[in-house]
Amino acid sequence: MVTPPPGPADPWALPRLVVAAPASGHGKTTVATGLLAALRRRGLAVSPHKVGPDYIDPGYHALAAGRPGRNLDPWLVGPERIAPLLRHGASVPTPADVAVVEGVMGLHDGAVGRGAYASTAHVARLVAAPVLLVLDTTAQGRSAAALVLGMRAFDPAVRIGGVILNRVGSPRHETLLRDALAEVGVPVLGAVTRAAEVSAPARHLGLVPVAERAPESVAVVAALADLVTSTVDLDAVLDLARTAPPLTEPAWDPVAAVGGPAGTARPVVAVAGGPAFTFSYAETAELLTAAGADVVTVDPLRDPGLPPGTRAVVVGGGFPEVHADALAGNAALRAELAGFAGPIIAECAGLLYLGRALDGVPMCGRLDHTARMTGRLTLGYRDAVAAADSPVHHAGDRVRGHEFHRTVTDPGHGDRPAWRWDDTAHGFVAGRVHASYLHTHWAGHPYAARRLVEAASW
Repeated sequence: MVTPPPGPADPWALPRLVVAAPASGHGKTTVATGLLAALRRRGLAVSPHKVGPDYIDPGYHALAAGRPGRNLDPWLVGPERIAPLLRHGASVPTPADVAVVEGVMGLHDGAVGRGAYASTAHVARLVAAPVLLVLDTTAQGRSAAALVLGMRAFDPAVRIGGVILNRVGSPRHETLLRDALAEVGVPVLGAVTRAAEVSAPARHLGLVPVAERAPESVAVVAALADLVTSTVDLDAVLDLARTAPPLTEPAWDPVAAVGGPAGTARPVVAVAGGPAFTFSYAETAELLTAAGADVVTVDPLRDPGLPPGTRAVVVGGGFPEVHADALAGNAALRAELAGFAGPIIAECAGLLYLGRALDGVPMCGRLDHTARMTGRLTLGYRDAVAAADSPVHHAGDRVRGHEFHRTVTDPGHGDRPAWRWDDTAHGFVAGRVHASYLHTHWAGHPYAARRLVEAASW
């Protein structure tokens, strides 16, 4: 029986660790999701977090932990907010006993051209957490120890506290790896064989989101919990998490971030959800609520209309291309959005949904563009400037965001673009609509929530 670490009574001393790897594809998501589910099975309240702008992994984290998966991205929100956001996530809806942070890409891979900035190593330093390194041992023997030693020496401020061996070929292979790592003083906390691997299905932008395959996702998470329970020393993992020092920053507070409610009225803000629109940050709804809105979810696949009293709409990212026919079939909601008088904020999938057509399938027609799938992935961080006044930004506001899509729109921007970056116009501001491919995290610019609630109130 695992003794719960000190957490609920002392959030300043939150036990925590970062699950990282030398590169993508080593098994971080498998281990992190399995750890969350396995620790929860043992009666611990576990707070799940993900480095970077990823929306899909946090869905699996949330299913495993039973609470929202939250992102920690210095590029999107600023490095000064990372530890406060971690504490916030570990405090709601109840104080957590331990936090598990899944890294992104390789441990030291940051924003292109900016060194370690926004890397897993950067976040590990910001939250003062030890690193649990997941290592794909395929075709590796004793050299695995040299790789781990190099990862540890590259940035001495990042403490690698243990290794989980993944894709181990045999008991003899495992013994060889353990002996080699013992030589460099790095403990092995678990070993997963190739035959025992569990994975979730993937497609053009990564894993299939949890909301699209709920029963299968539950089964995958349960299998991951079984896998980690049988192959990882959970007591040792918790001991490692307990070595994290007390956090000194106070928890992020959405009410303080927006300056309190924008007025006495509580306008209804409908936020798109369901299988087609799964990309959103938990802090968006929290900020809107703190600014005085009543936030209600609308599923464009199933709901025939907006929630009663809706005064503003937020349509975030997702996979409308996968659900285009079903979205087109909900003609009543498409027509309502086409004529909706309140502000509409759309990101990526929302941009596609508001256009005239997606791959020839009719969408809302609120914006005068068509969209189509391509074979080219557009991916990366962006340093954007608001090109026009809108319900969420003043012209000239600087905002950091990211793009992640395989579609293009024709035209690529309107007469009043939403953004400019790299000397190019992007997106659309049309009346009270703000739409573009840019994904943003409102914790980095909380005034957007307050502006939207104020715009929804008149």
